[in-house]
Amino acid sequence: MSDESLPPRTAAVIPAAGRGVRLGPGAPKALRALSGTPMLVHAVRAMAASNAVSLVVVVAPPGDTAPVRNLLTDLVLPDRTELLVVPGGESRQESVRLGLDALPDDIGTVLVHDAARPLVPVDTVDAVIEAVRAGATAVVPALPLADTVKEVEPGEKGEPEPVVATPDRARLRAVQTPQGFERATLVNAHHILAGADGEATDCAGMVERLGGSVVVVPGHEEAFKVTRPLDLVLAEAVLARRRANDGF
Repeated sequence: MSDESLPPRTAAVIPAAGRGVRLGPGAPKALRALSGTPMLVHAVRAMAASNAVSLVVVVAPPGDTAPVRNLLTDLVLPDRTELLVVPGGESRQESVRLGLDALPDDIGTVLVHDAARPLVPVDTVDAVIEAVRAGATAVVPALPLADTVKEVEPGEKGEPEPVVATPDRARLRAVQTPQGFERATLVNAHHILAGADGEATDCAGMVERLGGSVVVVPGHEEAFKVTRPLDLVLAEAVLARRRANDGF
């Protein structure tokens, strides 16, 4: 069978160039240890756990590409999974774009995953990929909110802020990653919005900004983002439970 007749492959892009200041001083957030292993390694393994993912592109801090590449050199991944490390940019949006630029032509579905979500289960990854392959151009995993949400008029830090609205919680979702895209849709969004006012907080928001359709699939409680010291405690507890239950 020729390469031209093979179905498009799926790649995961992991932007890992952020400093993670909320976790305190030290190594970049993606390189912080979780049970003795950098979060980035956990995130790469989570993407490679999906049988559908054949390439993982790690976008490293611009000055730390070599150390990140060395960190991942001996990482044991399935034979079907390639690993590529490229330098990132000054923002998450720029880093994702640089990761997209590194993709080979035969990639048709692209996942964008936060390195700070190291424990996303493979079932969630697969659900996102399946939704894209079924025809959705942009897919996000998400969870219903447990808390009531208030919209406020922002004020000075620590000062009382007036409430202006209480959105209907039943219509709200907390978005996670990996977010999945038909490749051309995501590349087009990054091309058009490169340098645009207002930094996008996620790639799906860029697609929405251009009028594209985004759908939601169920997320998972273990796909939480590690941004604060308490999140590290929770992540350690999740790993301990996995080891006890599954020998992880």
